[in-house]
Amino acid sequence: MRKPIIAGNWKMNKTAAEAKELVNELKPLVKDAECDVVVCVPFTDIYAVAEAVKGSNIRLGAQNVHFADHGAFTGEISADMLLEAGVEYVIIGHSERRQYFGETDETVNKRTLTALAKGLKPIVCVGESLEERETGKTEAVLKAQIVNGLKDVEDITKVVVAYEPIWAIGTGKTATAEQANETIAFIRKTIAENFCPKCAEKVRIQYGGSMNAKNAHELMSMPEIDGGLIGGASLKAEDFSIVVKM
Repeated sequence: MRKPIIAGNWKMNKTAAEAKELVNELKPLVKDAECDVVVCVPFTDIYAVAEAVKGSNIRLGAQNVHFADHGAFTGEISADMLLEAGVEYVIIGHSERRQYFGETDETVNKRTLTALAKGLKPIVCVGESLEERETGKTEAVLKAQIVNGLKDVEDITKVVVAYEPIWAIGTGKTATAEQANETIAFIRKTIAENFCPKCAEKVRIQYGGSMNAKNAHELMSMPEIDGGLIGGASLKAEDFSIVVKM
C-alpha cells in the first residue's frame, strides 16, 4: 500500500510571523494523521517554519531548487541551502514556474536530479492546459513531461509526482474524480513503461487541481490517487486539516 501524502503549496503567501502562526494552529489538528503531511513554504518562511514544526509530524518543503550548487543565479536557491535550513521536500516544475518563469522539461529534469543527489524529496509536477485536453493531447503532453522531466532518475520511487491539470489550478474548476483517476493511471502506466512496473506501483502520485475540503473525500477514494498538492485550501488550518484526514 502506498502511504498518502498531502502537501500544502503556500505559493507566495504568508510572512514568517504568519507562517509560524498557521503551523502552530495546524499542528494539533493533524497530529494523528495517517498520511504524510508537508507544508511547502516561501523561502523567507523556511527557518521560522523549520522551528515551528519541530517535534510534530509536519514535514517542511520548499517551492523550488536550483540545479547548481552555487554561482551567478540571482534569485535562486541551492539544494545545500535548503538542506541546511531543514527542508525535506521540494516542489519542482509547478505549472506557474513553467508559465511565468520559463521552466522547461529540461530544467525540471536538472533540478530533480540535483534534488535526489542531495537527498531532497522532489514533488515533480506535470499537467496539461485546457486547450491540450480539449484537443486530445493530454496523454502526449504528460508522457513528454514524464519521459523528459524524469530522465536518468535511478530510483523513481523516491519521486512524488503531482498531476496538476493547469486548467484546474486556482480556477475553482476540478477534474472529476474519475477524470483524475484515469489520468493518474496513465501517468503510472507511463512510469511503468519507462522505469519498471514494480517501481511504478510504489510511486506516489498526487492530484493537484483545486483539491479542497469539499471534494477531497471523493478524489482520495480513487484507487490511483495517493494524495494531494493543495493550494488555496492549505492557507487555512481547518480546511487543510480536513483534507489531511480524508
